[in-house]
Amino acid sequence: QVQLVESGGGLVQPGESLRLSCSGSGFIFNNYAVGWFRQAPGKEREGLSCISSNSGRTYYADSVKGRFTISRDNARNTVFLQMNNLQPEDTAVYYCAIRDHEYAICGPGTPVTDRYATWGQGAQVTVFT
Repeated sequence: QVQLVESGGGLVQPGESLRLSCSGSGFIFNNYAVGWFRQAPGKEREGLSCISSNSGRTYYADSVKGRFTISRDNARNTVFLQMNNLQPEDTAVYYCAIRDHEYAICGPGTPVTDRYATWGQGAQVTVFT
């Protein structure tokens, strides 16, 4: 069974940091590009970042560029999203997802929702003042 599980969400104050993890199972993790998305209440799901299967390419949305960093550890079947200098507008449910087929590329540009086929359950990130 193909599965993705996010962890690491929480409640923080502006300026603080969180690191999200996305662990995959049931598929050959090394062969898939992975994307991070978020959805705030009343808004559409937004593509934030993606990383190619071998970490050779990464892309970021302008809204998080310079604050968020995506990385992966294929030996642990895990992708990370380091989020620094969090702001109230970053409050959302964060999702990871894998591309719709093996060896599909990450980018160019930020991830597009309908090109990602398997999704995690989401992790809540709340930045409060």
